[in-house]
Amino acid sequence: MTVAGNSSRRGAKSGPKKPRSVGSGGKGKAKLTGKGPTPKAEDRPYHPAAKAKARAQKAAKSVGRGAGAAATRSGKVASKSTGGRVTRTTSGGRSASTSRASTTAGRGSRATGPRKPTAEVISGRNAVSEALQAGVPADVVYVQSGLDADDRVRAIVQECRTRRLQLLEVSRTDLDRMTSHMAHQGVAARVPAYTYREFSTLLSGGRTLVVAVDGLTDPRNLGAVIRSAAAFGATGVAIPERRAAGVTASAWKTSAGAAARVPVSQVTNLVRALKEAQEAGCFVVGLAGDGAQSLAEAAAEFFDGPVVIVVGSEGAGLSRLVRQTCDVVARIDITSATESLNASVATSIALYEASRARASAAKRS
Repeated sequence: MTVAGNSSRRGAKSGPKKPRSVGSGGKGKAKLTGKGPTPKAEDRPYHPAAKAKARAQKAAKSVGRGAGAAATRSGKVASKSTGGRVTRTTSGGRSASTSRASTTAGRGSRATGPRKPTAEVISGRNAVSEALQAGVPADVVYVQSGLDADDRVRAIVQECRTRRLQLLEVSRTDLDRMTSHMAHQGVAARVPAYTYREFSTLLSGGRTLVVAVDGLTDPRNLGAVIRSAAAFGATGVAIPERRAAGVTASAWKTSAGAAARVPVSQVTNLVRALKEAQEAGCFVVGLAGDGAQSLAEAAAEFFDGPVVIVVGSEGAGLSRLVRQTCDVVARIDITSATESLNASVATSIALYEASRARASAAKRS
């Protein structure tokens, strides 16, 4: 029988116990003292918040030095503060704006300012072929590598050679990414952002004939309006900046290239633009189904001079303030009282009446 502690197992050893450790006597007390409260994130040199703060301070100093140097060079600096933005106009006539939000410290801060228009992409063999034939100003055409070319693809390639457009061969992955994974059929085209004109340039003397569109949201209808404006010799088209369709790729294609010939102005406030046209001597005529007089009567009375024809949106028609600003609201007489005309069709009829009135006035003179 084996008793615990007296084991006869080979290798078992029993030696002297380790001596007890002796205390430091208070000599290590300083090591146990804390380092104080944790500093703020912006005070830690390697923290992202501290780096953002340093960048903001550096940007603020550079803006101050730049403003002082500009004042010293020009000697004439006019400063005006509106809505959190500072606009400086130098003696050379050029203006520069600096946003206060651009120097805001902290993660996620963004500089405020107007958005720049971006290019659009047309995808699909039929869409790209029709757009190129319609004269849409595409600057680059993309074709998928190893694509089986049919008649439409060959026509696109030939159109690119005729117009000397840049033709690039890209992978399917690149096409999927640039078309947001839409059905592109191996072909896409990039259309640059449209360059809008100033509204004042549309008011060209005594021959002004401008079409103002009040809240038209379908870009295809806008393209049809631009096409009618080009057909009847209008001097331009005005559209609101918000809650309305712009000159997109769809509008370009529907206009059949007319957007390249008719200037389009994007105004911030349509009512203010109409008042500017009235001050320039134009007569503003709105189109509505319940107008006070017929379009033929309004055309005979007003359309031989400078005029702005205002057409409303697809469903709501003219807005209240726009209707109040018009000098007269005319109706297009139709046989059925339960139906209404499409906005682009109504614009075409009004422009045709305007062309007839101007032709008659030219013969009389």
